[in-house]
Amino acid sequence: MTQMKKPPSAPATGQSRQHHSESGDTNAPTNPLPPNRLFLKNDEAARFLNLSPRTLEKQRVIGGGPRFRKFGRRVLYALSDLEVWANSRTFETTSDPDYGSTLSRNVDNA
Repeated sequence: MTQMKKPPSAPATGQSRQHHSESGDTNAPTNPLPPNRLFLKNDEAARFLNLSPRTLEKQRVIGGGPRFRKFGRRVLYALSDLEVWANSRTFETTSDPDYGSTLSRNVDNA
């Protein structure tokens, strides 16, 4: 009769499992985007901006998102356009004059 291995036990109450970033694993990629790419697919662009892919899809319809390109049915984002868009959305405080108008200005143009 073969012995079955016992599954690892769950951490005790009050303890949590370590995430890869906490475990000191330096071999884990910090940016899973393909190297040397000029254009990114929707999912890759969303990952680059730390947004949901659905957010970029909505912004293509209502406006306010980064510039994109259409090649047939494929939507691609230039890495340089993503960086420009992200850098244009920097503020010092929520009381900056352009803070609230950035979103409303882009929605009004849609």
